[in-house]
Amino acid sequence: MTNDPGLPQRSVSIAFVRSAVRALDAPGRAAVLAEAGIAPPLLAQDSARVPALAFARLWMAVARALDDEFFGLDARRMKVGTFAMLCHALAGQPTVGAALRQALRGFGLFFDDIGVGLRLAGGQATLQIDNRIGGGTDAADARRFADETLLVMLHGLLCWLAGRRVPLARVDWAHAAPPHADEYRRMFGPLQRFDAPATAVVFDARVLGAATTVTPASLKAFLRDAPQSVFLKQVVPTGLGDRARRLCRAALDRGEPAPTLTALARALGLSAATLRRRLDAEGAAWGPLKDEVRRDLAVQLLAEGRMSVADIATRLGFEDASTFYRAFRKWTGSAPGAWRSAQQAAPVPAAG
Repeated sequence: MTNDPGLPQRSVSIAFVRSAVRALDAPGRAAVLAEAGIAPPLLAQDSARVPALAFARLWMAVARALDDEFFGLDARRMKVGTFAMLCHALAGQPTVGAALRQALRGFGLFFDDIGVGLRLAGGQATLQIDNRIGGGTDAADARRFADETLLVMLHGLLCWLAGRRVPLARVDWAHAAPPHADEYRRMFGPLQRFDAPATAVVFDARVLGAATTVTPASLKAFLRDAPQSVFLKQVVPTGLGDRARRLCRAALDRGEPAPTLTALARALGLSAATLRRRLDAEGAAWGPLKDEVRRDLAVQLLAEGRMSVADIATRLGFEDASTFYRAFRKWTGSAPGAWRSAQQAAPVPAAG
């Protein structure tokens, strides 16, 4: 895995970090957190976030520690190298549907306690998870995280095969809404339903008939950047919310303030009312979206440690440091300095 500057710099809820290390003992947990550059004190902060690249490192570190790319969630290990082997097998399939069905057969061979079925009806395709994980005091957490992880893998593969981000019409979850439920909107789409009979995703069935876009070069790039390429869906974003995020981030990277809704609408060739309406339809209202971009950049800059908190506040367009302090505490539950101190307590991971 490489740190490609072209990849979006986003952040991940600490809830995923906690679940990722659940199968390790205390020394093993400390080792993988150190390898990923994640400070252990962050695990105790419910609102904490870590850079997406750090979570990608953690995924690989846990996989190596357990020899299991599925976090020890299934009775049968998904040994290191399994996902890459599956991707090579999919690359030869002519259509997205053929490749997806091949992937489901592969997951059926890899796992004993969890499976996925595909059904078509009314022009929609549904991927539904049959999760039979049980036993232990944390079985509910294991089932939830297994559903989250498998959907991340499946949606990431679907987007990669199609060569674009495939929008999901609906996501059903077989569990109650967790504290980090807002992450699901960012990861999968705006329409989420909880306490459903089974975890499932629904999308346009026409995607399945499209030719796969996989080439030897794109396969190499996808695997080089995995797992970040999987859970961040590293394909060309097509939604208006994604375009708005890129424009906002580009302005901040140039040292300019985040654009207003009016300025953003002008750049996109829309009226402000139309832009607001279309963003709302995607579940990406401009105010929260702008805060999301600024939050993720704040987490990144604090983790890098090269700028003072005051300079970061200025870079993000806050009037003063105290306003930034209040916003960051609202976003993460801790003050910027405290977050940086906890993060710097973790060893710096090796590059590569």
